[in-house]
Amino acid sequence: MLNSFAKKKYLSSGRIVDFSPGQLIVLSFALLILTGAILLNLPIASRNGESVGFINALFTATSATCVTGLIVVDTYTHWSIFGQIVIISLIQIGGLGFMTIATLFSFVLRRKISFKGRLVIAESLNQYNLQGIVELTHRIIIGTLIFEGIGTLLLSIRFVPEYGIANGIFKGIFHSISAFCNAGFDLMGSHGEFSNLSSYVNDPIVNLVIMSLIIIGGLGFAVWDDLYKTRSLKNLNLHTKLVLSVTGILLLFGFIFFFAAEYNNPATLKPLSMRGKLLASMFQSVSPRTAGFNTINLAGMTNSSILITMLLMFIGGSPGSTAGGIKTTTAGILVFTVISVVRGRSDTEIFKRRLNKDLVLRAFTITFLGAALVSIVTIALSIIEKVALTEALFEAISAFGTVGLTLGITPGLHTASKIIIALTMFLGRVGILTMLLALTAKAQSNKINYRYREDKVIIG
Repeated sequence: MLNSFAKKKYLSSGRIVDFSPGQLIVLSFALLILTGAILLNLPIASRNGESVGFINALFTATSATCVTGLIVVDTYTHWSIFGQIVIISLIQIGGLGFMTIATLFSFVLRRKISFKGRLVIAESLNQYNLQGIVELTHRIIIGTLIFEGIGTLLLSIRFVPEYGIANGIFKGIFHSISAFCNAGFDLMGSHGEFSNLSSYVNDPIVNLVIMSLIIIGGLGFAVWDDLYKTRSLKNLNLHTKLVLSVTGILLLFGFIFFFAAEYNNPATLKPLSMRGKLLASMFQSVSPRTAGFNTINLAGMTNSSILITMLLMFIGGSPGSTAGGIKTTTAGILVFTVISVVRGRSDTEIFKRRLNKDLVLRAFTITFLGAALVSIVTIALSIIEKVALTEALFEAISAFGTVGLTLGITPGLHTASKIIIALTMFLGRVGILTMLLALTAKAQSNKINYRYREDKVIIG
């Protein structure tokens, strides 16, 4: 995402031990996951004082760091307070990015951010240049504290009367961070293991606060910054307009669809009051956008609702946010490219602007790679677990989109499947294209100064 000048200056440093910004991002996530796995594998991390096993600890650490929410053991009933603090810490660091947290400490210690540090920050935030990147990071940190603080306050008001002061505030903090970072981890196991937020399906405060945090966290830091600085819908940049448009359309479409499709379904909405039906439909439209919370029985949904949920999970949130998936801008570019082709246009046109063809190719590449990864993981799960194709596909998309929703097969996964899902969550968080580019960084530095002769093939 960095501009060519910044990349050239970085590559010209000549230091053998240097890593590219993309490689540093991948390595920082891997190191954070490994550290979390070691901590969660300690007996002190479990309520029963016994180690959960390294694979289970690694799976949980990966899910938390990659803000996914898929779990093999119930977060409340299995993990001790120490384990829960480790998990929420991994969620916070993984959601904002390691370099954003490192920048926070630099602010506190009044240390200057190096050029290399600015490069990595820009890459992690999907920014094209370094101008104002430190100020942007500062606003991101402040904004995060404000949103999570407000969420904590509102949720604590609801939880304290039910769980007591200390436990209620802790639950407020935990769920506020988990929702804002689009993680989906919960501490509601006292209502039943893996029950998530189903006990609050009729609660407007819990539903609206959690949904608001999910949406805000999934919009992307660049959108926040543009809205903060512009404060006028007409003057917003193209990226912000596309994100807000696609997000709004998906949320509205999902709400209407789930309300209509599940209205008379006895396993989901039918037993609920009208308020419950509306809240549950809204929540089910928001949550698949990589959040992982649920208030209804997902396995009880109709096949059409499961299919739409998978589509929403695959698209995910927006670039530079706490969300995963191929991203709203990628989906928007694909749709507008199709529209442009149908209209006989040679360029992809969005809101009276023309997109660079490299962006269009990147969007198609990300979508293809994502679909290919999901297909491979689905096949592997169906063979190893011997489950229905729908369940395997749902699990694969949930892991790739760092969503955390499941049809119920996650706790019973075999070791091989846990490793596959963990790798999928990792690729979904750092970005499959970023991962490939990081692995081929050396090859990219060798500039190609030739082009092959143009030719044609028959299509359609």
